[in-house]
Amino acid sequence: MSDKLVGQPLVRKEDPRLLRGDGRYLDDLGRGALAAAFVRSPVAHARIADIDVTDALDVEGLVAVYTHEDLPGRVAEPLPLLIPHPDLSHPRTPYCLAKDEVNHVGEAVVMVVATDRYLAEDAAERIVVTYEDLPPVVGIDQARAAQRLVHDEVPGNIAARSVQTNGKGDARGAIAAAPHRLSLDLQIERSASMPMEGKGVLAHWDADDRTLRVHTSTQTSTSVRLAVAAKLELPPDRVEVITPDVGGGFGVKIVHPWPEEILVPWAAMTLGRDVKWVEDRREHFISSAHERGQQQHVEAGFDGSGRLLGLSVEIWHDNGAYVPYGIIVPIVTSTQLLGPYKVGAYRVEFTSLYTNTVIVTPYRGAGRPQGVFAMERTMDAIAEYLGLDRLAVREANLIQPEEMPYDQGLVFQDGRPLIYDSGDYPTMLRMIRELVGWDGFEAERAAAAAEGRRIGIGIGAYVEGTGMGPYEGAHVKVETTGEIVVSTGLTTQGQGHYTSLAQIAADVLGVGVGDVTVITGDTRRFKYAVGTFASRAIVTSGNAVAVAAGKVAEKAKRIAAAALGGGTAPEDLELVDGTVRRRDDPAASIDLRTVAVLSNPLRYAFDEAAKAATQFAAAVGTGDEPGLEATGYYMPERSTFAAGAHGVVVETDPETADIRILRYCVVHDCGVVVNPRIVEGQVHGGVAQGVGGALYERIVYDDAGQLVNASYMDFLIPFATEVPHIQTAHMVTASGVNPLGLKGAGEAGVIPTSAAVASAIEDAEGLAVRRMPISPSELYELRKLHETRKSRKEQVSA
Repeated sequence: MSDKLVGQPLVRKEDPRLLRGDGRYLDDLGRGALAAAFVRSPVAHARIADIDVTDALDVEGLVAVYTHEDLPGRVAEPLPLLIPHPDLSHPRTPYCLAKDEVNHVGEAVVMVVATDRYLAEDAAERIVVTYEDLPPVVGIDQARAAQRLVHDEVPGNIAARSVQTNGKGDARGAIAAAPHRLSLDLQIERSASMPMEGKGVLAHWDADDRTLRVHTSTQTSTSVRLAVAAKLELPPDRVEVITPDVGGGFGVKIVHPWPEEILVPWAAMTLGRDVKWVEDRREHFISSAHERGQQQHVEAGFDGSGRLLGLSVEIWHDNGAYVPYGIIVPIVTSTQLLGPYKVGAYRVEFTSLYTNTVIVTPYRGAGRPQGVFAMERTMDAIAEYLGLDRLAVREANLIQPEEMPYDQGLVFQDGRPLIYDSGDYPTMLRMIRELVGWDGFEAERAAAAAEGRRIGIGIGAYVEGTGMGPYEGAHVKVETTGEIVVSTGLTTQGQGHYTSLAQIAADVLGVGVGDVTVITGDTRRFKYAVGTFASRAIVTSGNAVAVAAGKVAEKAKRIAAAALGGGTAPEDLELVDGTVRRRDDPAASIDLRTVAVLSNPLRYAFDEAAKAATQFAAAVGTGDEPGLEATGYYMPERSTFAAGAHGVVVETDPETADIRILRYCVVHDCGVVVNPRIVEGQVHGGVAQGVGGALYERIVYDDAGQLVNASYMDFLIPFATEVPHIQTAHMVTASGVNPLGLKGAGEAGVIPTSAAVASAIEDAEGLAVRRMPISPSELYELRKLHETRKSRKEQVSA
């Protein structure tokens, strides 16, 4: 494949339309549809004693009110467990509408349908639900204590317990025998992804041909189609799911089917009217999904150079009230924790716990920020213990390039062996050292100190499994106008697919990017796909597009060879500048659009171009199927592993404890880079979310299970003013497990940010940072605690 477009930092094709305001989001659709609203639980844990809808019936414009008792068949059953796992011993998933009991604030209890949203909300307010309170379980500490249970039949609140070892011996024994040992207790608080656009569903039922059309703001239209078909007991071919423009996903929209994705289509079928629901911001806070919340205990044994001889990690993961998405997040934490390092003996155990809070499902990074936090905090702690440079300790533990592919001896989230396919981690560390100015930092620190300023430097490194299966596909068609149409089952929510996938197709077919139109998220155009999540799209769909385009190119050569005649063979031809031409005689060529015409032998001529394909004029009869088009699939053997390192310099105010990022540097390796501009944008967006997770964003519940900061007034998201300038350097170690050498890039920016910022704050302050995010007031309290402990030690010594 030519590399003339792959690797170019082309401007995104999709941006002009979106910047002009011409995007079509879910709420732009369905004018005139009935509107749905939900009565949601105001309490965290309770039995439903009674639901009285009498007053709601007086609201003019009310169309229907539904409780769980009204739901038929499979709609009344619990939502599916999407990803079963042998260690998930007590899976519990919610009902579309709560049955008998509610288990978190925000759980849907009643669905109201009215002629518009205002009336639906008015009716919902008049519905009286009587609850019998049950004691809530809020936070990991209460879940671990298990003095109260979220689900009566789940002992200890334990959804899953899992242990993995890397097959290199007894980790605890190795730690006990090591020359040096330390332990750390760490915590990452709960947060949430907060896409600009919340969820939304619009459904249309055609009773005549019994087809259901669903528009939904999702990261997986094809899977929603299958889920809706299963729940509503329809043949999948009777269900079409279309994803319009999506205003951000970040993982929360890979969960499916959401209750509303079943209830709204069911209501449309029941009522014979279009029905629509659009989530408001408070609903998103209290009824979508959260992530990140974990406690960790680390035991490490190491030698005098800081080399890890044994590592044992226990993780307690808060999965919220239900586990519809399984235990993917703690699996990712426990397996990606090792990062670019080789550890002697490794044992990791996680316990996934129910709490009376919103469900926890993957959010950009999906468990990796927690794992990197554990490992990088351990590296810094070892350096502090031994009095070594922090980078030196990391260097002592790095996997070397000649050790690739490197088997970590674990099973990854896709059920495949955790084998790093490629990477040059020593070079990566050298690059971040230079980029962030590690070696000259002491002089910088001294100069700042002379001005009364306090600064510190930190680092965080990671490895990210990307491009997992099971597959993606694409259909590529050359129109007789010369336009190339690429259809995939992927959805797109800002990743630049319309440009990057076009670059791949254009290279294979020898056309310009402007000649290629990419269509995503429409099951009418492509039915088979998995979805856009986990940094997998460019790897899986990129290779699928290349496969499909390659088939089209070969077909074009066969047809063109016949048309050119003179003994021309397909292997004599190449696709260049929108033509198929002889390699040895470029003047002997034929336009690709003409080849498209010839690919469909015609009996009737509709225009001048069609004449060339009619039975008395056509020079070809290839025996191929009609049309210059093909479908291709890519099924990865296993994941491919991207990597990177972040370096950060912070300043902490000696008086106010305000924390300011002065410098942020990223070295990133996502294999062959299709579009550097898009990758850079993905990295920058990830860092922005990472900064939010390190310094600002957290979900706060009170003891009653009420989410107390469920608005943008209280849930702090960094503005542009808080996001630092980001210096980025790329390195390329091509993947060896896919034909294009690609690795994913979507989540990289967010993964090590909390670890790197914690490292820098610790360096600036000279005190241990074991919990993130950290606010100025928390740093202030940490200083006081540190001074108290220091004073006690001095008193004991005296």
